[in-house]
Amino acid sequence: MKISETSVKRPVTVLMLVFIIIILGFVSFTRIPLDLMPEMELPYAIVSTSYNGAGPQEIENLVTQPIEKAVSTAQNVKNISSITSEGSSLVILEFNYGVDMDQVALDLREKIDLIKDYFPDGVSSPMVLKLNMNSTPVLTLSISSSTMSLSELQTLSEDTIQPRLERAEGVASVSVTGGTKDIIEIRTKSEKLAGYGISLAYLQGILASENVNLPGGTVKKGTQELTVKTTGEFMSVAEIEQLLIPLPTGGNVQLKDLADIELKPDQQTTISKANGNPGVNISIQKRSDANTVQVAEAAYVEIDKIQDELKDVKITVVMDNAAYIKASLYSVAEHGVIGALLAVLVLYIFLRNIRSTLIIASAIPISIIATFCLLYFTGITLNLMTLGGLMLGIGRLVDDSVVVLENIYRFRQNGYSRVEAAVKGSSEVIIAVMASTLTTVAVFLPIVFVQGLTSTLFRQFALTIAFSLGASLVVSMTVVPMLASKLLKVERKNHNAGFIDAGKTGETDKAYTQTETAEASETSETVKVDITDAAEDEESGKGFFRTPAFLAKAHDKFDQGYEALLQGYKKLLRWALGHRKRVFIATTIIFVVSIASVAAVGTEFFPTTDEGMLSISVTLPDGAKVGDTSAVMREIETKIEDIPEIDTIFLDAGSSGTMSLTGAQGNVGTFTVKLLPLTDRKRGVVEISDEIRDRIKDVPGAKTSVAASQSVMSAGDPISITIKGEDLDQLKKIGDDFVTVIKKVPGTREVKSSYEDGIPEVEINVDRKAASQYGLSAGTIASAVKASISGATATQFKYNGTEIDVKIKGDETFNRNLQALEQIPITTSLGYTVTLGEVADVSVSRGPVSISRDNQARTLTVSGQISGRDVGSVSKDIQTALADYRMPNNYTYEMGGQQQEMVDAFSDLFLALGLAVILVYMVMASQFESLVYPFVIMFSIPLGFAGAFLGLFITGKPLSVMAIIGVIMLAGIVVSNAIVLVDYINTRRRTYKEDVHEAIINAGPIRLRPIIMTTLTTVLAMLPLSLGIGEGSEFQAPMAIVVITGLLFSTLVTLVLIPVMYSFTDDLSNKFKRKFRKDKKTKPVISVNTDQHTL
Repeated sequence: MKISETSVKRPVTVLMLVFIIIILGFVSFTRIPLDLMPEMELPYAIVSTSYNGAGPQEIENLVTQPIEKAVSTAQNVKNISSITSEGSSLVILEFNYGVDMDQVALDLREKIDLIKDYFPDGVSSPMVLKLNMNSTPVLTLSISSSTMSLSELQTLSEDTIQPRLERAEGVASVSVTGGTKDIIEIRTKSEKLAGYGISLAYLQGILASENVNLPGGTVKKGTQELTVKTTGEFMSVAEIEQLLIPLPTGGNVQLKDLADIELKPDQQTTISKANGNPGVNISIQKRSDANTVQVAEAAYVEIDKIQDELKDVKITVVMDNAAYIKASLYSVAEHGVIGALLAVLVLYIFLRNIRSTLIIASAIPISIIATFCLLYFTGITLNLMTLGGLMLGIGRLVDDSVVVLENIYRFRQNGYSRVEAAVKGSSEVIIAVMASTLTTVAVFLPIVFVQGLTSTLFRQFALTIAFSLGASLVVSMTVVPMLASKLLKVERKNHNAGFIDAGKTGETDKAYTQTETAEASETSETVKVDITDAAEDEESGKGFFRTPAFLAKAHDKFDQGYEALLQGYKKLLRWALGHRKRVFIATTIIFVVSIASVAAVGTEFFPTTDEGMLSISVTLPDGAKVGDTSAVMREIETKIEDIPEIDTIFLDAGSSGTMSLTGAQGNVGTFTVKLLPLTDRKRGVVEISDEIRDRIKDVPGAKTSVAASQSVMSAGDPISITIKGEDLDQLKKIGDDFVTVIKKVPGTREVKSSYEDGIPEVEINVDRKAASQYGLSAGTIASAVKASISGATATQFKYNGTEIDVKIKGDETFNRNLQALEQIPITTSLGYTVTLGEVADVSVSRGPVSISRDNQARTLTVSGQISGRDVGSVSKDIQTALADYRMPNNYTYEMGGQQQEMVDAFSDLFLALGLAVILVYMVMASQFESLVYPFVIMFSIPLGFAGAFLGLFITGKPLSVMAIIGVIMLAGIVVSNAIVLVDYINTRRRTYKEDVHEAIINAGPIRLRPIIMTTLTTVLAMLPLSLGIGEGSEFQAPMAIVVITGLLFSTLVTLVLIPVMYSFTDDLSNKFKRKFRKDKKTKPVISVNTDQHTL
């Protein structure tokens, strides 16, 4: 028993199955994780190593290069780069997409374990880290108070707020920065220490030994066994002040006589402010398997509780990634609902019957709800890509149902009962419907198999469309026949009118009447055909299905307009068949002109989105303290705080604002600027960024850079050029030259070189021979210098229930000048002191701040932003400008950043496009059992591409990854209209024995209505998305624009070109057949008998 027959005979079963799908769909929808983009494992690993006190060049030789050589033999490694700066080494490895990064991390650790024992003393054990997208905070908070100090806020955040937020569902970690902790500072008096012959190291040892709390074992007391504990902890600051220090010459002296002791806040390494209010910064990271939106919601519940309990504390949300995700998904979904309503409206306009409209329209919600089930059970999140796939497929969901219902209606017109018509009509077109769906789904198969970022990103997009179209196919073969058997009615007194209005005259209408009166078994349809409600007049006065008078008048006006269009098309078709050469020439000219617009269409990696966030990076000269950076940033804040679209300004001095493994840097800072919601402001983030850039360009002593946040997809700076060579001075010169050249290219801004001269630094070179005579090691000397200048932690002290550091340091005697520095006292192993100048040479040097390497060669990067132009055009002009630059021997450069990522993605997608076109041809060849007719239909594909590029040109949108996805989708859509024409022409020739010209003239007008209807449902369903209004919509807009303009352009031209090409191909085929028959008749027949075989 066929599926359609079963569905019609068991309507209750089908209805229950639909209810089950609806219930499961709604449950699945509530449980599907929401995210901005599909989950993906980035193929990057980082090896982080620290070597405190060493310079970049020393670390490069001793640490970075050995690590690079060791990991270069790892499997599937694509690229190795490194950044070596003072005290740290970062080696970044890029692998091929699809590699198991857990196994990669294990392999890297094994390789590093083989070499780490050869590192110098003081080098930390290298850490192997996987680059994880979840490292980006879900929420960033600022904790401030008008009654509490920063140290109190820090303690409150760490002891109260942080633990509570960490307990929220889905939270992986919570970090606290920007505040400060209390310390006990012991600042020694150099003259007193020198007079008593005491060193800092000596005092540090005494403080550590006098502040102990150690177990001593157990002792028996009768039958009991008691624990022994030696308690010697400091109980107060006064106790520390009165600590007796044994003198080398005998006797004791109190510590307060040798040093000033004070409880004070520690020096800040980072400074955080929200809207000018100093505070503590809290970042919340989610678990890798957690949902961003759900984690944020759970955190907000706890934040509200904390805020209610802590009245003196103000919690400000600085950044909320979940808010943009929700706004984006809601916006795209809203546009999808509007598009679906427009598609249903188109159905009603053409069907002019509520029953038929509802039967077909039921495919949309049922298919979407069923897709939610499939997404949930396959572990796919609801994100911009999957939701975009659903929205772009809405216009196609009704096509299968249109085909089935039309054929059912045809059988009803021929006298079959509702049940018989539903069974026979749906069963007859099942193969055609499946083939039609496959042409659309087939174009996405290559995307699944393409490697790299493109495949990772768009696999879920392709699967979502496949799920939705597959669901619509099942609905068309089950729900539609069942509903038609119950609801579909026709007026029998004028059954010849069919789905084209009764009363029409002319050759076309006569031909169509012949079609309608033919036996249903002889009129097997394989494509989408026309539907109207001409036979539904008997229902117009029945309850809910009553047609209002004003709609009846609108229907009449529509019929008149359509009739004029139909007659015009018939005339155009006759003319085209009589002037095939002119049509072909005209089409070629239109195609060439449209394709020529590609030259004027720019290129970009991904569309720019307005996420309502932007960042401002601030860099002061190297050596600047965090306080100086904060002061400059406060000046910048005063210049922009009156911009009306700004909601929150978050200042973070001492932080680069990115995932950094090198610690705080006092000379850098980052603003995170949160804008008002898009609905509450008139300007976009780009315009606001331009104004900010203009306002802060003249801030003295600071380099600034403004960039809009792009969390959808980012591939580095728009401009990024890597220069390779070994000599740092030569690299610097080339980099400076490139900056000068690139700044002259229109559309570039904020162009800079990554090379930075280091500030003058004091270098202490230990004289190992002299030091050994005193029993001193380089480590002992370095510790003494550090303690005298910046201090050292001697021990811990419990203060208000929290352990704080007790730091000891020298006074300012030794850091006044180099001569004073040489007088730092160092205690020898024999107990007496020598000066630093006796065991080391003190000099001033300058070196690079950091050294970058790529594939084991030194590099320098020139980067920049663009304005007013697309990435592709600017990159092309830069390459032209640099073409005349003479590179020294053994020095090379290459483009990177967004340009390189874009080129790689475009290459993969155009490969997918070529495979998609081949698959579409194969599906059609299988459907028609012919190689010729699919060839004719394929002419509609380049016309669709031409329309797509023309649409990008008209709307001013660059060619992006999203636009190319739309082009690929077009390859499976535009052929549908051509299939409609070609298949019905074949049907007329086969069934009614019409010649080619007659079949084309009769088939074209009859198929005009379904072609227009299916085209408009697709176009109008995507129209809201193409406008790019609302969060996230601008990301999908290029794809929708390409599909709309490509489909419209292809449809208009296809209605004329395909019949002409069909006629031309048929004539050519007949010519070859006649020639073949002629050759066969004139060819002599030779028979040779050999072993009773005739040749």
